Amino acid sequence: MSKSNTSVAASLRKLISEGRYPPGERIAELHVAEQLGVSRTPIRLAFRTLEQEGLLQRAGKRGYRVREFTETDVLCALEVRGVLEGLAARRLAEQGMTEETDTRLAQCIEDGRELLTKGYLDRDDVTRWSEINEVFHTTIIESTGSLVIADAIGRNNHLPFASADSIILDTEALDREYRKLYFAQMQHRTVFQALRLGEGARAEMLMREHAYIGMRYGELLDLDPAGTLPS
Repeated sequence: MSKSNTSVAASLRKLISEGRYPPGERIAELHVAEQLGVSRTPIRLAFRTLEQEGLLQRAGKRGYRVREFTETDVLCALEVRGVLEGLAARRLAEQGMTEETDTRLAQCIEDGRELLTKGYLDRDDVTRWSEINEVFHTTIIESTGSLVIADAIGRNNHLPFASADSIILDTEALDREYRKLYFAQMQHRTVFQALRLGEGARAEMLMREHAYIGMRYGELLDLDPAGTLPS
């Protein structure tokens, strides 16, 4: 089964996060393609995506090396994104949404609901969620009309795991990832509600917390049917 470019990037992102490709290590298209069972073309595109995200850096004319970073670096970058996106959400709530912005965000909420309503995830759903999530975040940022906020977020997105689209989803544990996306969908809904009601402080707080879903919620959502954490 072929994988989309987004799915390949997500798989490679996960391998890096787990240390399968440690910081400083050079990685080759052919080796990664064989490991993931895809052709070299989606690997090449995934390398470019991860370079933009700050996970890879150029090593010569054609090669790439895993960028060196610490968990503290990642958490700081996430905190910065949360602050900036929270600022964008607060400003948007206070100035009021246009009908166009309201419609676009409402469609994101509906698209997310349709994706999750069947109660489980397919591999292709990971790609679809990434698209929905990108539209949701981009719409909020762009709708503030602030080039300063957009530029600051754009620069922060080049740090490891800092962009909204760099959430790590394990395609080998889709049951757990379904819970993560279900929670993310609920966060989108609460942010949208706060925006509609003009609740600036609440929208800011919710957006700041939402930034941590990729890093802080894995253990909390890895529950057994009784709702308890594994020992």
